Amino acid sequence: MPKMKTHSGAKKRFRLTGTGKIKRRRANRAHYNEWKSSTLTRRLKPEVVLSDADTKKIKKLLAK
Repeated sequence: MPKMKTHSGAKKRFRLTGTGKIKRRRANRAHYNEWKSSTLTRRLKPEVVLSDADTKKIKKLLAK
């Protein structure tokens, strides 16, 4: 049987934690940060755990 290939876009955007949860970056932090408030950019900084609704789809793309 052929093996499932990892989705190359998904492997750049998501990381798997040790317990099997998926972490993602928040949106709106890539560019044009000069005129965004410091409060906003700090709030968008940390990685967050993906919602349960999306976890199944992303795990399939990551071949996990």
